[in-house]
Amino acid sequence: MKRLITYWSLCLLIFSTGCKKFLEKSPDNRTELNSPDKVSQLLGTAYPAGSYVAFAESLSDNVSDKGVGGTDKTIEDPYFFRDVTDDQQDSPEWYWAACYSAVAAANQALEACKNASDPASYSSQQGEALLSRAYAHFMLVTFFSKIYDPATAATDEGIPYVTEPEKIVFKNYERKTVAYVYDMIEKDLIEGLPLLDDKRYSVPKYHFTKAAANAFAARFYLFKRDYAKVVDYANQVFSSGNITALLRPWNTTYLTYTPAEMFSIYAKATEPANLLLAETSSLWGRNYFTNRYGFTSSKRDEILEANVTGGDWAFRNQLYTAGTENYLIPKINEYFVRSSVNATIGIPYVMVPLFTAEEVLFNRAEANDWLGNTTSALDDLNTYASTRIVNYSPSTHAITASKINSFYGTTNLQAGILLTILDFKRAEFVQEGMRWFDILRYGIPVTHYTSAGEIFQLTATDLRRVLQIPASAKLAGIDQNPR
Repeated sequence: MKRLITYWSLCLLIFSTGCKKFLEKSPDNRTELNSPDKVSQLLGTAYPAGSYVAFAESLSDNVSDKGVGGTDKTIEDPYFFRDVTDDQQDSPEWYWAACYSAVAAANQALEACKNASDPASYSSQQGEALLSRAYAHFMLVTFFSKIYDPATAATDEGIPYVTEPEKIVFKNYERKTVAYVYDMIEKDLIEGLPLLDDKRYSVPKYHFTKAAANAFAARFYLFKRDYAKVVDYANQVFSSGNITALLRPWNTTYLTYTPAEMFSIYAKATEPANLLLAETSSLWGRNYFTNRYGFTSSKRDEILEANVTGGDWAFRNQLYTAGTENYLIPKINEYFVRSSVNATIGIPYVMVPLFTAEEVLFNRAEANDWLGNTTSALDDLNTYASTRIVNYSPSTHAITASKINSFYGTTNLQAGILLTILDFKRAEFVQEGMRWFDILRYGIPVTHYTSAGEIFQLTATDLRRVLQIPASAKLAGIDQNPR
């Protein structure tokens, strides 16, 4: 059911002799991007329509073997640290294609903006296209190349950074370095952000608003280890000053919700915590809690039991199970889109939060910690805890240096704050795939066990931490990653 076709796989479907004529003629004048409104409509497709959540979560240390349950390949193969051979929804290859399809839409929009008779009236469209292009490439280089390291980025292989619309069928792509890709991302991000106009969007949360763009910038510079810029961009997200109002009310309002209500609100555009949402074709909504390799009681206790505040996570009050070990927190819910009005078949989708206020707060706390601003980092952690700990009381649950040092058995406060942030993020984003990013950034080893007693390990230097370039990409001359 793969509907996203990469440029190079297009070559297999049409004869080259007819391509030139096909590409020279517009099949319908309605496809001409001759107005800002038409470019805006195109930009609705400039966000990856595929999801990374299934394979990223399955690679992480958030999952275990239940012994029984479904065995979808996009979940099973990552659990065993195998290259995923499936190219359907939720696979790395599907996500690769979705990202480059988003890039293609962004590049087409940018060309239309450039060639318009009045380019100034397309400035906000240009800004959104640049941010969308930067984001898709950032996600690609994160998954399919080595994580950014200032010492090796100039030699580590990156991914193709595509900046022009495709007008020929056979075209080879060059894998430059991770440093080059990061430079291009930064260029697009810095150029695009000031051009954004939030008033243009009918549903802002489905587009790069200034808040979402600043959240992206904060994440990008965290990965790049430019911590002062992380703080600067995060501060822009919280410029109103009322951070708590942007955080999910887990220990108050959320505690009163039924599972159905949780599913309906978590990835909704009206939820203040959501800064950018993407509609993705995915089976994760139906598979993530019944699959054999998933969130178990042992992982529940490991992730959601004790924490440095001494209080109880509100997450546990919204933790449900369909059977003995099929645990889930109602977040990602599937909805079905029919292929036509009268059709009985269609495609399952899930709405995924790409950026949230919680992540921005964590990124700022981590950056301040690295900068030595431990007081600011603790302030952000306490703001977060005040919305997550059941019956929160500052006098009882406030996070202090002594609590951190005691809980983690360290006298190094900066190290203890970092451990606190990583643990809080793991609890916050469980079943959303976000843990994998921290595993990559900090070289955290992952060990998976099977019910039969087998052990599978992913060390800090294991080459399998970098996802394999899809085999189809070899048609475009792209080298695969070493194994």
